[in-house]
Amino acid sequence: MRRDTFLRSMGMLALAGALPLSARAAEAIKMMIPANPGGGWDTTGRALGSAMQDAGVASSVSYDNKGGAAGAIGLAQFVNSTKGDPNALIVMGAVMLGGMITGKPPVSLSQATPIARLTSEYNVFVLPAESPFKTMKDVVDQMKKDPGSVKWGGGSRGSTEHIAAAMIARAVGVDPAKINYVAFRGGGEATAAILGGNVTVGGSGYSEFAEYIKTGKMRPIAVTSDKRLPGIDVPTLKEQGIDVVIGNWRGVYGAGGIDAAQRKALTDRVVAATKSKSWAESLEKNKWTPALMTGPAFDTFVDSEFASLRAVMVKSGMV
Repeated sequence: MRRDTFLRSMGMLALAGALPLSARAAEAIKMMIPANPGGGWDTTGRALGSAMQDAGVASSVSYDNKGGAAGAIGLAQFVNSTKGDPNALIVMGAVMLGGMITGKPPVSLSQATPIARLTSEYNVFVLPAESPFKTMKDVVDQMKKDPGSVKWGGGSRGSTEHIAAAMIARAVGVDPAKINYVAFRGGGEATAAILGGNVTVGGSGYSEFAEYIKTGKMRPIAVTSDKRLPGIDVPTLKEQGIDVVIGNWRGVYGAGGIDAAQRKALTDRVVAATKSKSWAESLEKNKWTPALMTGPAFDTFVDSEFASLRAVMVKSGMV
């Protein structure tokens, strides 16, 4: 086939929206990260972007960090600026759902398009290296004496670490409404506050604190999993007599206004990225558990998470 004839044929297929994934998938991706640099969403978004390039399904990836309000500020910008764009993604997860329940933002996830759940992760609570406390029992004992004297540091209000702190308080007989929770706009800010001793105890995904735990700058005192995490010698809350288990997860949504074919194409690109070497390396490095879910199953999962998180937050006095 002559070159000019081939190019005309490709152009006609493109206009018909019939190009196969391999022929049209390497377009540039715009990745909204609704948090400041240095946290779990930032790490996830950049890892996914690299994996999409590694898999050959994105020619390039641009990143836009817009932190605040548990992701609602970034979500609002994403909703308003990307409608109908089949190459736009926003990182989201359990934290965003919790923030919507507590903050009631003017935008909602229904204005964007579900694409995929990517990973799951449990939180770890840590103490600054110089803390006078050594264990979760020390923290709990102090909280029982004076709830406000214990500063819990973590992500936005409604984040899984915020919910976990409220659940811990309730489990040990302290009014959850009296806990002193300090919210930060991103994992980098929370980490700096913990290292500086500006909060009593900090919480986040293990991946965000791993390097500081390894170097002894942070002391891990509990994980929110049902059983100890593989290769991580940190006791669960349950084995310390505190009946609290709560997990975190992260995923991506696409722009609002894309059609079913565009949603499938974008989903296929994300799925292809999760099969890349780059993504496998990110899972290992960050101790993320792969939890890929797409399509109607993901839609149903998000609705279920909204309901279950609201129930937990109501029970813990947060709503």
